[in-house]
Amino acid sequence: MAGANLDDLVDLLGRWASGRGPLYLLLATRLRALIDDGVLASDEPLPPDRVLARRLAVGRGTVVAAYDLLQQDGRVVRRQGSGTRVAPLDLPATRTADGVVANPLLQHILHPPDGVLLLTCAAPLDPPQVLFEAYEEAGARLARVHDLGYQPAGNQALRAALAAYYTGRGLPTTPEEIIVTTGGQQALTLLTGLLVAPGDLVAVEPPAYPGALEVFRHAAAVIRPADLRERPALAYVVPTLRNPDGAVMDNPSRRRLAALAAEHDVPLIDDEVRAELCFSGETPAPLAAFGRGEHVITVGSMSKLVWGGMRVGWIRAAAPLVSRLARLRAVHDLGGEVFSQLAAVALLRRLPEIRAEHVRVLRRRHDHLCAELRAHLPAWTFEPALGGQTLWVRIPHGDADSFSQVALRHGVAVAPGRSFDPLGGHADHMRLHFLFSEQELSRAVNNLAAAWAVYDGSARSVSRRPLFV
Repeated sequence: MAGANLDDLVDLLGRWASGRGPLYLLLATRLRALIDDGVLASDEPLPPDRVLARRLAVGRGTVVAAYDLLQQDGRVVRRQGSGTRVAPLDLPATRTADGVVANPLLQHILHPPDGVLLLTCAAPLDPPQVLFEAYEEAGARLARVHDLGYQPAGNQALRAALAAYYTGRGLPTTPEEIIVTTGGQQALTLLTGLLVAPGDLVAVEPPAYPGALEVFRHAAAVIRPADLRERPALAYVVPTLRNPDGAVMDNPSRRRLAALAAEHDVPLIDDEVRAELCFSGETPAPLAAFGRGEHVITVGSMSKLVWGGMRVGWIRAAAPLVSRLARLRAVHDLGGEVFSQLAAVALLRRLPEIRAEHVRVLRRRHDHLCAELRAHLPAWTFEPALGGQTLWVRIPHGDADSFSQVALRHGVAVAPGRSFDPLGGHADHMRLHFLFSEQELSRAVNNLAAAWAVYDGSARSVSRRPLFV
């Protein structure tokens, strides 16, 4: 872009530097808005770093940092020798008109494609019988409730049950150290809204849960691989059954991480949403049990253990922080729905039974998916998971973004690896869940094998046809 086009862009940017925060963040925010509104068209070239920096009277580093942030968001594509361009509309990291990044996983929740096996959204698919029984018990308890039902910190019975749950795991906890949320995602959103300002650094351990990355991006944070010595505003880890690969952090590493958080005065989120799904049958102690002080914040949820539609989550943190979170939540919705919270009390009481049955089924389906992949896609590599609900699979060549488009045409949706990396890495990986029945998993792998034959250029040697029904 040169001459009048550059002048046009500068006019469109307007008073981009008049807000609060670092200049690169202000520039990236304004460019993001122009892209999301369609003012800057798909595949349109953007000025070189030095050219735009000179025209805006800023350092080149400001433009470089803004472009890098936009690349992380999927708004632009930067390639050596061809410069920076607005990302094509068909890239998996799509955008919405309101400026919120539409991650492929979130897109499949908002607009589920018809006739496609979704190996993307990893949550239990059907409500189990125990959930109906828990709601029956909750109904009896609800009949004895005599208050408004507005409880920003959560129902007191559930807060007490969760405090007992953590105490039983070696982390002494009081109800005042618990706030109930509408799922784990709201827990992350509340914490980010309270602790992170635009331009703040958030440290994560890639690959990381995409839902958390989207929350941090929406807060206009700068996301980098974890290094607590940089004193980020917030750090986020999943030490037990990391999403997406099911890795488990050992106890010495947990102890060191908790100590680093205290030493550098960094709030550290321990995402335990999948922690109860270890195939070993043993749940590791939460990070907060390995350190003293108020730096480690624990997040949990019922959605992975029971059913995705049960939107009950929680935060375990120091009582002063819980009080601040409750005040923030009261502004948004005055508190969660009480009936489900009372059901969660009943479910926590039956936790060993629920966990044992759920893990038994998950282990069987995990082993089946691993066997099917080894049989029909031997060039793909992966490490068996230690629990959870997903495998982290690597393809031998190409990138998972483009392959996911081919897979979609063969009736299977997969989660490309770039969605799990704040720097856009892991492009040769994808996440596959094993929540389907064995029959459905076999059908999914069959279709993936047919898609890979097309992508790999060996379709003629494959006699098997995709099963779309």
